[in-house]
This record gives sequence, structure tokens and C-alpha cells, in this order.
Amino acid sequence: MSIARHHRQKTLAEKESQSRSEQGLQMNASQYELMLAQLKTHQRQLSKIQSLSRRATVKSEILSDYDAYVEGVLSAGAGHQDDVLMTVMVWRIDAGDLEGAMAIAEYAIQFNLAMPERFKRDTATLIAEEIADAFLNHNIDAKVPLAQTVELTKDHDMPDEVRSRLHKALGLALSEDDKANAIVHLKQSLALNPRAGVKKTMEKLQREISSES
Repeated sequence: MSIARHHRQKTLAEKESQSRSEQGLQMNASQYELMLAQLKTHQRQLSKIQSLSRRATVKSEILSDYDAYVEGVLSAGAGHQDDVLMTVMVWRIDAGDLEGAMAIAEYAIQFNLAMPERFKRDTATLIAEEIADAFLNHNIDAKVPLAQTVELTKDHDMPDEVRSRLHKALGLALSEDDKANAIVHLKQSLALNPRAGVKKTMEKLQREISSES
């Protein structure tokens, strides 16, 4: 996308988000509707791909088409429900762009935005689960986003198993550089789910701390 087109799309998204705030949810053929149509086209494209790794690659390639729109919506700060924005958040996680995903996640939690129905989870649960899985299943460097997610979702209801998995992920991510805090999060994981599978790691870290003192 050219710099001029990026700027124009960002400006349109920002203005429209502000306009929706002033006029309620009633819209004309709008930037949001155009982006929603583009999203549906990309969803059809992705639905034809069976390989999860290939899907992640394609998402990486198409995500830049949404960057200016996302920037505009976040800058406007109007807090309207936005299925394009919420889908892009998930795609950014899938593509390994956790920093970009967290920018949307913070906005979504602030304004209590819901996930599109097809995701079958509330927003806080999805963020916690997907950020944890990005580290646990795909070994993506996630110490900062994991810590952000723990803080961001601490007051939100979710299944104990999901929060346990989030603390487990952060504990493991910290286990090399901050053993004491790693144990804190692993203990929280175990308290929430006795089958979390963290006992041996906790014992190992405790032995290492003892040997270093």
C-alpha cells in the first residue's frame, strides 16, 4: 500500500469512527462497510486453505491491507463494535504480530468490544487463550504480551483452565531470566488447575534458585 493511500485510509477510518460516535450506529456505504467486504473476501480465500501454517503465512501477507484502517479506528477512540478490528486482532496473533494484536486488545477491553459470533468466546478469554497458545504451541517470544495480557484480563471472568494456561505460559517464558517471578506464575497456574503440568518445572526452578543463593 502506498504512503498516500495508507494516510487516506487511516484518515477516513478515524473520521468515520468519530462520525459514528456523533450520529449513533447508523452508517451509509462507508469505510467500515468497505473494509468488512474486503474482510469477507479474505475469509473466503483463507477458508480454501487447509494448512494452518499456510493460512498464517497468507494472513501475514494480507494484514497490511488493514493497517491504516486499524490505526484510524484506534486513533479516533470512539469504542464502537467493529468486527473488522476484532478479526484483525486474531489474525495478528496467528501471524505472530503479538505487539500489533495487543494494541487492539487493549482498546477492545477498554471499550468492552465483543468478538464476532463465529469465535464462540468472549474477548478476554480469547485474548488470554490465544496469547498463551502463541507461546506454548508456537514458541513465539511473548514475555511482554503475556505479562500485558495477565494484567489486562485480571478482572475479567474466564474458565480457570484458560487463566491457568496464561499463567503457565508467562511462568515458562520467565523461567530463564526471572526464576522467582516464574515460580509465582506457575504456582498461580497450579492453583487454578491442579493438572496444569507445572510441578516439575517449579521444583527445578526452586532447586536452581537454592543453588544460586
